[in-house]
Parts: sequence; structure tokens; C-alpha cells
Amino acid sequence: MTIDEEITPLPQSVRYCIIGAGIHGLSTAWHLAKELKAAGKGSGADILVIDKSHIGAGASGIACGVVRNNYFQPAMRELMAHSVSIWESDPEAFAYHPVGYMQISHAGMRDDVASIYEQQQAIGYPSTFIEGADECDAYMLGLFDDWRATGITSVLHEHKGGFAFNQASLDGLEAKARAEGVKIIGHAEVRDLTIEGGAVTAVVTNRGTISCDHVVVGSGPWVPHFWRMLGLPESTDILVDGETVNVPTWKYWALQEGTLQVEPGMLADNDGNVPPVIHIDTDVPLHDDAGNLLVDEPWGIYYKPDFNFGGIQGGYMPSKVDKPFDEVAVDPYGEASPDFVVNDDFRLIWASALSFCHGRFEGLAPKMSVEPSGGIGAFTPDSFPVIDTFLGNAHVIADSNHGYKMIGVGALVAKEIMGEVQDLLEPFRYSRYAEGKLHPLSNSPYPWS
Repeated sequence: MTIDEEITPLPQSVRYCIIGAGIHGLSTAWHLAKELKAAGKGSGADILVIDKSHIGAGASGIACGVVRNNYFQPAMRELMAHSVSIWESDPEAFAYHPVGYMQISHAGMRDDVASIYEQQQAIGYPSTFIEGADECDAYMLGLFDDWRATGITSVLHEHKGGFAFNQASLDGLEAKARAEGVKIIGHAEVRDLTIEGGAVTAVVTNRGTISCDHVVVGSGPWVPHFWRMLGLPESTDILVDGETVNVPTWKYWALQEGTLQVEPGMLADNDGNVPPVIHIDTDVPLHDDAGNLLVDEPWGIYYKPDFNFGGIQGGYMPSKVDKPFDEVAVDPYGEASPDFVVNDDFRLIWASALSFCHGRFEGLAPKMSVEPSGGIGAFTPDSFPVIDTFLGNAHVIADSNHGYKMIGVGALVAKEIMGEVQDLLEPFRYSRYAEGKLHPLSNSPYPWS
């Protein structure tokens, strides 16, 4: 019985308390249960996952579901290669569709994308790189006979990756965790963390206090709440070019995602198959089908056919939210933030961008769903994850909106809880800011690429 169908009493104590029943919380619980069992140091019965509502109630439940390795940053690319291997380990249980992923770009991104390709080859991640406007047109027309995007000079086709149905994949993780004996309880909202002797000793909820030896925070966009509870800094010192600058620890972007309500099969490739996930970045001005100018600076969209969402689903560049913490982070995906969900401007731009790419979508802007989508993402100072341990026993997964695709982070965090430091997580420690060990920035219009 899923946790939103039954309110189960909370235990008074547990060895491992995991906050958040999304992709990170469930993955960590599943992998930690296996680690404990293999080491003879416990079992899933020692693990409790709690959520203020139910499985997938937050960001993981409305995620676009794209799984990709398309990162300019080497550390992100290696972390994603690891996560893709987890997705591939049980595609059926995770509702995973390994159709691949394509980064289609204009000349200003050529060097970045070429570097991604070279480094993918270095780690054995299969991909194909196409250069030149004519060559790119021919490659794309071989996939879609109505392809008509202009200004494209490179295509990076990742042969792994693809997309997953978000709620179904969480159901698969839930089943795996429960099979290991993990307890998953909903309707338990965390109100505070008890800190004694420099460590977290209990999790205080609206339904009682749970004593614990370790706590894992996998709360997606709500992570700033727990950051505060742990007494961590509201601003962060960053070493840049030999000088230290101080910036807010958290910033917020409104994620722009939606669905064109047509038959998903409308985006089949020339052979009638589900195509790779498409991401296009271009500097060609975007107009609507009537010729009205919509965007005159570099822009990008991503899209895929999706029977889960019921149409062609994807997103556009996020918009920055200039609001203070207490106004934004109360309930990023709930009724408290209606001003930050997808708006009419996005719907017209995104539908017009689909038409820019494919003749088949011309004139279909009225079919854009008006259902609220997107949400607020809580981003770190450099827009990349912070995955670290604080106060000795508080393991924080601050995914900076990279979350859903990184199903493998839970496996790495589980090993670190067991005392095995993971090299893949070293570039994501909070200390990197003070040390100036920052991830390189690309020329993408997206803050997280």
C-alpha cells in the first residue's frame, strides 16, 4: 500500500532516517539496505524514509524524465555515466526508455560540444559527433524528413540515455526498497532537526520525534529548509581568480516545462520508432507561425514523445526568480507559488520552437496544455550539486535541479554512509567554493549545462 493511502505510525527511533521519498531518498534507501546486508551490519529494517506527503509528491513526480550525459563539466559527465548504468540495470522496473539523446547546436557552442564528445570517448560513453551545417541537416533529415531548423552546425548524438516515466520509476524504486525491508512512511512533515554534541540526534516531525544515528536529506527544491535546520551558512565564500567573493548560498529559477497535447506518436522518426530526446540550442531569432518575433537571443528547448504526459513534452530555458528565501521556498511545487509556474509566453515560445524544428508542428500552438507545470528549482552558487556530509552524520543531497536523472547518487551516498569515500562525489563537496575548485562553465543558455 503506497504511503498516501495509509498513515502508518512513526517509530520512535531508527538507525537511518531518510527525508524525502523522491529519486534520491528512495535510491539511497534501496542501495543502503543492500550495503548493510552485504556487510552483515544490518538490513532494510534499519532504514526509514519519510515524506511530508507521498512518493513523488515533489520535484521527482513532475520531472521531465530526461536521462542524459550531455555535460560540459567532466565531473558531471562521469557522475551521469554512473547514473545511466543504474537506469540500464532494470529498464522495466524504472520505466526507462533507452532511446538516446541529441544535443543540436549553433556555432557558438561548437567547441563546448566537441569537448563533451572527446571526453565521452575517453570514458567509453558511446556517441557520434557531426559537424558542418550541411552534414547536420543531412543527419537530421535522415531521422526526421520534416526537419527544418536553421543555424545548426553540430550534432552530438548520445547513443545511451533517453527518458523515463517519473512516477512509474519511483514506484519501481519503492518496490525495490520495500523488498529489502525499508519502511516508507508519508504524511510526516519535518519541523526541525535536533542537534546535540555536534551531530543530528533526532528528526522532529508533525507526528512525533524520531531518534536516529544518521540522517539523509534528499528533499529536492526544499533543501534550503534543511540547510537552515543544520545551521549551515546562508551565504557562501567563493574563491575566484585569487579573490574571495560572498554570494547567497541559494538562488531560484522557475522551470519552464509543458506538453503539446497531440498523439505522442506524432514525433516518431522516419522508421516509425520513438526517436532520441532532442535538445536544440540556436542563435537564430525565433518567430511564431505568423512571423511575429518572439526571441532574439540564443535560446534552447528539449522535447520528446511521452505517453506518460500524453503528448510531446519538454521544456525551455528557466527564468530567474528574484524573491527572498521565505517567499520562494515555502512550497515550490504547491499552491503557494502560482506566479512561478509555466505561463502563456512559454507556451507560445515552446510551440513555435517545435514548429521551427519540424514542419509537422506548424499551427499547433493552440494545443499546448494549460495545466500548471514546471516549478521552482533551488540552485547552489554555481548551479551544480552539493553532495556532502555535515555535522558528522547528516548526508545532504542538494541536487541543484539535476536530480531526477541522477538515480545513481543514492548508491554513492549509501557507500559513503558505510565509510567508503566515493571519488565521483569529491568534486561536489561544499568545500569546493572556498577552495576555488569550481566546475567549468559552458556557452549554453541553460545555467546547469
